[in-house]
Amino acid sequence: MTEPSTHLHIGAIIYPQVDQADFTGPFEVLSRIPNSSFHVLWKEIMPVLDVKGLILTPDTTFANSPDLDLLVVPGGWGQEALMEDQVVLDFIRAHAKKGRYILSVCTGALITGAAGLLRGVKTTTHWSSYHLLEYFGAIPFDGRVVVEGKFLSTAGVTAGIDGALWAVELLSSQRVAEEIQLAIEYDPEPPFDSGTPDLASPEVIDAVRSHFHKISESRLVTARRIASQLGITVEE
Repeated sequence: MTEPSTHLHIGAIIYPQVDQADFTGPFEVLSRIPNSSFHVLWKEIMPVLDVKGLILTPDTTFANSPDLDLLVVPGGWGQEALMEDQVVLDFIRAHAKKGRYILSVCTGALITGAAGLLRGVKTTTHWSSYHLLEYFGAIPFDGRVVVEGKFLSTAGVTAGIDGALWAVELLSSQRVAEEIQLAIEYDPEPPFDSGTPDLASPEVIDAVRSHFHKISESRLVTARRIASQLGITVEE
């Protein structure tokens, strides 16, 4: 693989009740970029449990993070607490000022939006939270991956792999992205056509929406509160 001319620093935030695939999917791709370092970030060096109980351990604190070329902001049920966590939001804002790119995965977009960074920015997120983007001034854009300036956003969970491949092209080259895609043999052939609301049956959609009901309602309340703080009015 062709190495970038300068060493790249890539970081991803992890936190309690993150969805590990929002993190590990992009990690699998981005950690393979030649001449780069990947930093797993949190407030302190301590194990955290993902939403299903998988143990993840950061290796770098926010305070000790180098300047990053790319920051990955994953989603998960713990995302809601981070929407009003000023330590996390300040870290994301600081990176946005001097870093090259931010990749939000799934509901990670709601964290980036809560940091006040998505006003007027085309953005996507998990389908169950898509309607919340306007509370942060974002322009909802239906796509698996959306690239708008320095902001990359993806739809739910597994779309983080696609977003990471787009990021590799931006940070390095299409050739390197293609080599990484082949190395991990990323050529999905799902057994069922139920991967988006457009494809899934009404019964499946209702079942999944019911599963997300409690967290969706809680996210809406938080999004309304943040919209008020940001001075954003949303017609409901």
